[in-house]
Amino acid sequence: MSAEMPRWPDGARTSVVLTIDFNDIHDIVAREPATEGREKTLSVWRYGARRGVDRVLDVLDKHRLKASWFVPGRVAEEHGGLVRRIHGAGHELGSNGYRSEIFDGLDLAQQQEAFARGHAALADVIGEMPVGFRSASGNWAPGFDQTLRAAGIRWSSSWRGDDLPYFHEPRGAASLVELPLHYELEDEPYFAFNLYPPVPPGQSRIAGYRDVLNNWRQDFAGFQRYGLCYLLRLHPEMIGTTGRIGLLDELLGELRGQPDVWFATGREVADWWSATQPPNASGHPAEIFARLSGLQP
Repeated sequence: MSAEMPRWPDGARTSVVLTIDFNDIHDIVAREPATEGREKTLSVWRYGARRGVDRVLDVLDKHRLKASWFVPGRVAEEHGGLVRRIHGAGHELGSNGYRSEIFDGLDLAQQQEAFARGHAALADVIGEMPVGFRSASGNWAPGFDQTLRAAGIRWSSSWRGDDLPYFHEPRGAASLVELPLHYELEDEPYFAFNLYPPVPPGQSRIAGYRDVLNNWRQDFAGFQRYGLCYLLRLHPEMIGTTGRIGLLDELLGELRGQPDVWFATGREVADWWSATQPPNASGHPAEIFARLSGLQP
């Protein structure tokens, strides 16, 4: 991070971005194939469409906040009415492959196919082309970011490695802006659980709700202190249960009461960053990845 703190719009000290992955059953089936066909197990993940999405929408509406939702193409096809309702409420919709594919097991051509199919399916449901993308899991192959740019994608939230947005190399007029993730600012590491097949492997236990809320509070305090981009990654089947939705309600109420906070969608932050910020500092992880991948001399 540069010594000088970035100045967010209207002099805000911190930006806050809410992102939500609505994957239904497809992400867990991709990551844990033993869950396929086990309807008792899959009902844990179907809960998002059944109850969680509505509760998350209600809390966002209560606090007058817009989020960036990532939806695989297959989910858009299977839950078109729900996806259109999310879009109709003014939230941003971003692409997430076709079936939440694990990119580690795909070559570049297969990644491109998964993206193109999912991107087209989502666009068909909402009536416009998304400009945001998230890979559900795994690393993308060298050159995949060029595929995203060619399709009109302006921002991604797939990588980690920083507390501020950054550019995928090379930085130029059509740069792809990355809004990085942090595991501690997600709900899944705390709350994902199934007895058999074991999710997660190793069978950890569900975290205490108050502890999770305190973690998110403590991280916000640090992000605010340093003037960074606080980005949450949530899942309606995790945060949308009857008890956990209260955590989101309480957290958003507290954040709304903080001074000098810019609440924005991923698209808004990425567009502002692209228009106002200098290239990545020398030695940034994105530059190193590009060099090691042979994309830069």
